[in-house]
Amino acid sequence: MRLAVSVTNSALQQKLHPDNEYLLVSERPAWQLLERLYAIAPSLPHYLFRRACRLEPCTQRAPVVDWLEGNGDSIGRVIDVDLRGDESQSVRSPAFRRKFVRGSATETQYELPPEGRTTNVVVFDLNVGSLEFSDTAELADTDAFTAKIFRRMKEAGARVGIGRYNEARLLYTSDVFASRGGENRTIHIGIDLFMQAGSPVFAPLDGVVHSFANNRAPLDYGPAIILEHEFDEGRVNFFTLYGHLSEDSFESLYPGKPIKRGDRIASIGAPPTNGGWPPHLHFQITCDMLGMQGDFPGVALPSQRDVWLSICPDANLILGIPDDLFPAPSLSSDQIIESRRAHVGPSLSIAYRKPLHTVKGFGQYLYDAEGRRYLDCVNNVAHVGHCHPRVVEAAERQMRALNTNTRYLHENIVQLADRLTAKMPGRLSVCFFVNSGSEANELALRLARTRTKATDIICVDGAYHGNTAALIDISPYKFDGPGGAGAPSHVHKVMMPDTYRGPFKADDPNAGHKYAADVMRALEEINEAGKRVSAFICESALGCGGQIILPDGYLREAFAHVRRAGGVCIADEVQTGLGRVGSHFWAFETQGVVPDIVTIGKPLGNGHPLAAVVTTPEIAASFDNGMEYFNTFGGNPVSCAAGLAVLDVIEEESLQENALKVGAYLKSELEALKSKHPLIGDVRGHGLFVGVELVLDREPLEPASKQAAYVVERMKESGILISTDGPLHNVLKIKPPIVFSNLDGDRLVARLGDLFAENFLNSL
Repeated sequence: MRLAVSVTNSALQQKLHPDNEYLLVSERPAWQLLERLYAIAPSLPHYLFRRACRLEPCTQRAPVVDWLEGNGDSIGRVIDVDLRGDESQSVRSPAFRRKFVRGSATETQYELPPEGRTTNVVVFDLNVGSLEFSDTAELADTDAFTAKIFRRMKEAGARVGIGRYNEARLLYTSDVFASRGGENRTIHIGIDLFMQAGSPVFAPLDGVVHSFANNRAPLDYGPAIILEHEFDEGRVNFFTLYGHLSEDSFESLYPGKPIKRGDRIASIGAPPTNGGWPPHLHFQITCDMLGMQGDFPGVALPSQRDVWLSICPDANLILGIPDDLFPAPSLSSDQIIESRRAHVGPSLSIAYRKPLHTVKGFGQYLYDAEGRRYLDCVNNVAHVGHCHPRVVEAAERQMRALNTNTRYLHENIVQLADRLTAKMPGRLSVCFFVNSGSEANELALRLARTRTKATDIICVDGAYHGNTAALIDISPYKFDGPGGAGAPSHVHKVMMPDTYRGPFKADDPNAGHKYAADVMRALEEINEAGKRVSAFICESALGCGGQIILPDGYLREAFAHVRRAGGVCIADEVQTGLGRVGSHFWAFETQGVVPDIVTIGKPLGNGHPLAAVVTTPEIAASFDNGMEYFNTFGGNPVSCAAGLAVLDVIEEESLQENALKVGAYLKSELEALKSKHPLIGDVRGHGLFVGVELVLDREPLEPASKQAAYVVERMKESGILISTDGPLHNVLKIKPPIVFSNLDGDRLVARLGDLFAENFLNSL
């Protein structure tokens, strides 16, 4: 109505001022949107409004479902195979190990078991999180996908493969399935019946031909037929849809042609003429054609899922596949949240106002339960990409052979130790393997205390080193935060070497030396108390501190002070190691130093529980004091196999070089964004360890914490995951898997630019 009034007023103004061309410009977008709205059947917004009022969206659904449930004996078969379980047994598809398939599916009629030796049907899991069909590249390859479908049917002894109703799938990731809002239609609202091409298709009920068409993009049905059915003197009216048919299925059809139950109406098509899919029938019920003819959608937007499920009831009301053949539904997001509240400790927080329910990861992407893809710019643990096939295969292969503790000999642990120490400078040549960064830092403290016979620790303000009691004690990010009790007496905090917000700025060439002087102050404080320093622990770049890059010379000076006092220097590389900074394999190398102990976290296993401590022979010898160090799963064969694969992938895919090049490009693009938007106070980083600090004013540096939180939420809505960090919660942290690309950076920066240009953001 508002648009209609707008264009009416514009028409009036044009009549009064015919020479004013601006009037034509201003009304054009209104007409464009009116034309889009005019193409939408009025019943669809009606159903959307009913859904908003918590009513059944489609008013026709109830009588259709009631009739189908009450007249099962009157419903015939859709294909020439019994699906109801009356004549033979059916099976559920187990998880299936991925294999590479050669050969062309479009040229081969797939051999299936002969009738009489079958279980008739096998139900596939094509869901987003499927382990059986999980390779997105394979799903996009019609030949490979088809070969896999029919191989599984043959192995199961089935003549028909079932693709489920109300299933979120990654099959529909191309742009033709995307809405104008960027959301893909992923929810399957029919049932698939995979069979040999040419298999006959029958009408299960009396009806008439409503429409038929050869649908191409965006529906990709190929040839499709829609029948209309009417019962109880017109009180029950619905439609059945048959998609992916052969091209000759239309030969004798015309709109309004009467069809009897059992009539053969079509044949299953083959690629590419069936829309380019594996041979199958897409069968669907709809209660309202929404003014469409042969172009009715078979997949729906996740945001409209319950509306389309109401318009299109479960096609199994007609097919009659036994319910016990289908797996129990997965828990919904609301059910998971409710269970977490009841049984998971409340201190475990959930990201985002609307929590993200992830079920799959691949490369630099995460996928939610409804098939939406998110560019992951923050999960540094999946170092070489989520579910990297090389890492998964290595761990799976070793798991099939052996997984046990390190009291037995196994080559994986020594191979990984050799590979890691070869990447270390100086005398860093002895490894201890553990399960997490927290365990690594905990062990590093024990090594330092055993070596020095002292207990006092120097840590950096804003640092976070892990979740054990000893590590919370040396993590100001925790002990100075909510619920913290401050620094214990043996812990000495030094100022954060922050050249943006601290007293010594980035333009001061001696900033590193000046910040390191505070380490000297802490050492003097320890000495005056009659105690000795055990260790100085520092992240090679501060993560929770706000993506802080250490000023030149800081670690060199700080390490020198500590070593003169008899202490040990620990470099925490949990978030920064393994090539992330690009220019070097370890971030401490950017400072031109060699620590006494280096700790490495779960990125070493790409998320598998693997971490390590690397130290010198002298420190390791001090720790060999008669008390055995034993960690049941630290360095087990499976974890070490994953770690070896990670090192292989970094080298063979040149991921350290990628982090250097992409990180430099990303930083330059963010700097360009900073020049346009005063809300961005600072851009900093090395490689793919990047921080963007938001401020309300660049002079007093008042933190823009609300704006940062708003940006994180809006980016998530746009399918991009970032987070905030820093003591003031105003730093956008960007630490993606190091397979991140320039195109990913472009997408990230473009969306940030859109948000920073919003008046609302700047008014918060």
